[in-house]
Amino acid sequence: MRIKRVLATFVATVSIIALSACGAEGGQGGGQTDTKADKGLKTLGVNVKYNPNHLVNKGKPIQLEYWSWVDKEQDPISAMTRDYQKIHPNVTFKIVNVAWADYWTKVPLALKGKNGPALFAIHNSQDALLKPYMAPIDIPADQLKADYTGVSAHLEKGKAYYIDTVINTGNIYYNKKLWKEANLTDSDIPKTWDQLVTVAQKLTKWDGSKMVQSGFNLNGDEASAGYPGLWQGLNYQKGELMFDSSGTKPNYKNETTKENMQFIKDLYDKYKVASTAFGVDMGQSFGNGQTAMVYQWGGFAGTLKLKYPGIDYGVFATPTFSEQTPFAYDRYNGESTPGVNKNQSKEQQEAAQDFLKYILANDKFIKDDAKAFNSFPAKKSLQNDPEILSMPIMAAIKPRIDRLIWPGPTPSTMESSAKKSFQDVFQNHKSIDSALDSTQALMEKDIKGTGFKSLEPAYAFYKEARR
Repeated sequence: MRIKRVLATFVATVSIIALSACGAEGGQGGGQTDTKADKGLKTLGVNVKYNPNHLVNKGKPIQLEYWSWVDKEQDPISAMTRDYQKIHPNVTFKIVNVAWADYWTKVPLALKGKNGPALFAIHNSQDALLKPYMAPIDIPADQLKADYTGVSAHLEKGKAYYIDTVINTGNIYYNKKLWKEANLTDSDIPKTWDQLVTVAQKLTKWDGSKMVQSGFNLNGDEASAGYPGLWQGLNYQKGELMFDSSGTKPNYKNETTKENMQFIKDLYDKYKVASTAFGVDMGQSFGNGQTAMVYQWGGFAGTLKLKYPGIDYGVFATPTFSEQTPFAYDRYNGESTPGVNKNQSKEQQEAAQDFLKYILANDKFIKDDAKAFNSFPAKKSLQNDPEILSMPIMAAIKPRIDRLIWPGPTPSTMESSAKKSFQDVFQNHKSIDSALDSTQALMEKDIKGTGFKSLEPAYAFYKEARR
């Protein structure tokens, strides 16, 4: 999966016929015939290894088509195709960009036939949609598990169809200029939510009854930012799971969600560090220097670099309700390896699998992926890398890596319905109980028939959850 928030624009949608034209079985590319098996290169990797000294497709020219919603100049996969071609000059790639809004319609249609792309980007929220068209990764599971965090959760009957290359979670972004103006220093970085409230009050400014600077802003409807993402982390910190014991029914309506919604409401009504009248886009407000702190995931750093390069910001780990280790600090999610199209020809699949092994054994790819998407390496050998840990987001995630939980490829309703719940309470002035009732019903309706089952039981500390 490639995080969509990093991008400022998406390329225009093109037709299925045009997209699929070069993906034909045995597709011949513009590459030259390769007769040199021994490249004189070293083997890459520790457990997942890649020996480049061999011929791909017996050295005959072959073209692999790769579809993604990420612009090829920003996608580390695209950079790897160029590096791979230097080793195997007979292999060429056609990279096709499809707008995010159209991707989930066009890709399954293309994959149904024999002329679809050999490789395609994956977002795990669309697991059920794409899994029927994927071939399993041709690497033993024990090798994958030895090198990468979180592989076990992706295994089906001992095989992985994609794994995480990098992982991310929510953190607090803060404006260093506003921090300094409020006479705050690094020693004031909050570790608990009570401490954050105190700091947020110092960072909030009013002109009479009008807020002119928000200390901690949650306004907006981004999927993983603000309340739609934060409610999950708050519940997990208190040991509350997202799904019931069956793993198929959302667990939104409960006392923990109610407590945490009231906590968020107090930020607005009691502590007055935020206001529903203070714009509808916390990201834009932060970028414009009007908001001091926001809860966002790694992709937000890319947005700031692209849209608000003048903002001097820092990142710290999301506070907890106490300084004791919680059940989990937050949910995490990953950027995934591309899928291999099981309906393509044997030759196409073999070449695609070879490329997949190349990127998984390649530290350069994982580092580039981490930098591009501000996400923590899932590759264990890079989790103490000084270059990686010099990035503020990585330094914030590193101490928490074992206490982040992945509930699985959760249906989007867990965030979109939570967004509506926030709107009902904060904008439509419904009671919290009423909002929880309607949101629980909506989540249950949306998840019915999806076949989703939570992977929360795979979490190492699952037994500590509330019962």
